[in-house]
Amino acid sequence: MIVRVAKSAGFCYGVRRAVELAERSAAQGPVYLLGHITHNDHVIGRLEEMGAATISAPEEAPRGSTVLIRAHGEPDSTYQALEARGCRVLDATCPNVARIHDIVRTAEERGRLPVIVGEADHPEILGILGCTRRGMVVSGWGELEQIMKKVPDFPGMPLTFVSQTTAILSKWEKIVENTKKVCTNAEFFDTICNATSRRQSEALELAGQCGAMIVIGDQKSSNTRKLTQLCASRCPIVVQAEGAGGLDREQFGRTGTLGITAGASTPEWIIKEVSNKMSDEIMEIEQSFAEMLEESFKILNTGDRVIGTVAAITPTEVQVELGVKYPGTIPLSELSDDPDVKVEDLAKVGEEIEAIVMLVSDRDCVVKLSKKRLDADKNWETVESKDVLEGIITEENKGGLVASVKGIRVFIPASQSGKPRGADLSEMVKTRVQLRITEVNRARRRVVGSIRAVAAEARAAAAAAIWDNIEVGKRYSGTVKSLTSYGAFVDIGGVDGMVHISELSWSRIKTPSEVVSVGDPIEVYVISFDPEKKKISLGVKDHSQEPWTVFTDKYAVGDVAPVRVVKLMTFGAFAEIVPGVDGLIHISQLADHRVEKPGDVVSEGETVDAKITAIDEENKKVSLSIRALLESAPEDGEYEEPVEE
Repeated sequence: MIVRVAKSAGFCYGVRRAVELAERSAAQGPVYLLGHITHNDHVIGRLEEMGAATISAPEEAPRGSTVLIRAHGEPDSTYQALEARGCRVLDATCPNVARIHDIVRTAEERGRLPVIVGEADHPEILGILGCTRRGMVVSGWGELEQIMKKVPDFPGMPLTFVSQTTAILSKWEKIVENTKKVCTNAEFFDTICNATSRRQSEALELAGQCGAMIVIGDQKSSNTRKLTQLCASRCPIVVQAEGAGGLDREQFGRTGTLGITAGASTPEWIIKEVSNKMSDEIMEIEQSFAEMLEESFKILNTGDRVIGTVAAITPTEVQVELGVKYPGTIPLSELSDDPDVKVEDLAKVGEEIEAIVMLVSDRDCVVKLSKKRLDADKNWETVESKDVLEGIITEENKGGLVASVKGIRVFIPASQSGKPRGADLSEMVKTRVQLRITEVNRARRRVVGSIRAVAAEARAAAAAAIWDNIEVGKRYSGTVKSLTSYGAFVDIGGVDGMVHISELSWSRIKTPSEVVSVGDPIEVYVISFDPEKKKISLGVKDHSQEPWTVFTDKYAVGDVAPVRVVKLMTFGAFAEIVPGVDGLIHISQLADHRVEKPGDVVSEGETVDAKITAIDEENKKVSLSIRALLESAPEDGEYEEPVEE
C-alpha cells in the first residue's frame, strides 16, 4: 500500500507559534495555559510534563503568575481580569484572529453590526464576540435566512461580515453570494486562514485520488472534523484518528493508495508516526514528509536570504511560511519605504516572497524578516553609479535630510537640500525628490546625496535652452525672484531677467511691491538682451492697450471722471484718469476759493471727481478741474502750462 501525505497537514502557523511559546516559557518557570492550547491530548500532556498547567478561567491563575493566551484568542474581559490579578500575559493569539478582533471593534465604532460566520460555541468565536457589545453568530446561510425572515429591517442594516478562521470556504462563499443579493448595506471580510483553505483544498484533491483517507486530529478539533467531512465527500473510506494507536493496516484492506492529512492541532511527530506505521513506502505530493520535518528544523541566521510563501496579510504584518521551525513575519514598515505603495502590490497570499532575516526570536517563536533591506542590498550597484535617482524623504535631522533611494538610506546635508539657509526642511518629509549621489562608502554603508546639484544641472540646461532661443518680443511665464527699488528680477526658467519699475505698470508707482511680490507668477516679454553680459531686459505692460488711446476712446472734453491724486506739487495736483494717463488739476481749479497749497484740499491716493477741461493731443496733456463741478465756480476750459518750482 502506498501512503501519500498532504503537504499542508498539521500545525498551522498560529498553533505552532503558541506551542513553541508555551515550551519556551515552561522551560523558564511555571506557566499557566488559559484553555486547551491545542485540541491534542498528546501535546498538552507533553507541555504538562514540562511544567505548564492548563486553567479554564483567569481566576484560577495565581496572582502575579505568567499566563499564556492561546491562538484562539480571548475576549477583552479576560485581559482585564488578568491585569487585575497582576498576571504577566504572553499573548499567542493568532495574528489572523487578532485581525478579526480589530475588524469587529472598528465596525461597532462605525455603528455597524458585526456578523460572525462560524460555530457559536467555538473558543475563537467566543473570543471575537467578547470584543463586541452586540455582535451575532450564524453557522451558515440557512440560519441567516431565518433571521432575515424574523427581522424585516435586517437586510437594510449596516452589517459587517467576518468568518471563523477555520470555516469551510464554500459555506462562507455561499453566505457572501446570497447576502449580497438581499442586503443593501453589507461589507465582507474574508478572514478564513489561508493555511486552512490550503489544507482543505489539498485534502479534497488527495481524497479524490486515494481509495482511503486517514484524518489525524482530536475529536474536539473543529477544523479536524471539517477535514473529515470534506474527505468523506470524495473518498469512500475515511477514518479519523488521534494518533497511530488503534490504527491497523489491515482495516484498509486492499486499498492501493492511502491518503493522510491532519488538522491544525496535530504536531508533525504524530503525523510521521502514523505514516510510518501504515507503510514503509511513502509517496509524497512534493517531497517526503521526513524531508519536510528535517527542513523544518533548519537553522536560520541574521542576514540570511530566504524565500517563503505568503500565508496571510494582516493590518500590521505579512506572514510568511518558510518551511522551517518558526514562521516568518514581515512588519509593514519593512516591506517598503514608499509611503504611497500598497501592500497588495508587494505581497499576495500564496505567492513567493524573498526577504532577509533580521532576527530569529526563540522567545517569540518567530523569524522577523525585511523585504526592503534585501531590496536595498540588491540596489547598491544602482546607487554606486552616481546617476540621478529618485528618492523619498523619510526624515529630517539636525544636519539635513534622510532619503530612501531604492531602500538605501541616503543623507542629504541641509546645504544640498535646495532650500535657502534656515528654511524649514520638515515640509519636505514624505515628498519625492530627484537627487545625485555624491559619495558612497559601501563598507560603512554611508551614502550622501544632493538635491541642489540636480536642480543646478536642470537650471543650467534650461538656461542654455533659453539663450539658444531667445529673441526680442518673445513671451515667457516667469516667477518673481526678488525686488529692488528700481524693478523686479524674474526667473523665466533658468535665467533671470529684470523688469524696470517703469515697465511693471502703466500706473505711476513708487515701488515694485505695489504691483508684484516675490514668488508671484508673471507673464513677461523680452525688450532686449545681451548674451555676452548675460543680461535680459523684460517688460510686463501690454502695449496693445496704449494708455492715451484708452483715454481718448473713453473720455472727451467736458466729461467728468473719477481720478486718483498721485502727486502734489506747489502749483497743483497730478491725478490718474486711466492707468498711464495723468491730468493736472491746477491749484486755481482745486476749489471755489483761494488755496494756499494743494495739500490743504486733497491728498495723495485720494479719489475725487474732476471735469476734463482741456486735452492737448500733440503733447498728450490733460487739464482737470474740481472747481468746475462746484455750482458757484465759473467755467475755465483753458489749459495752463504748469511751472514747476
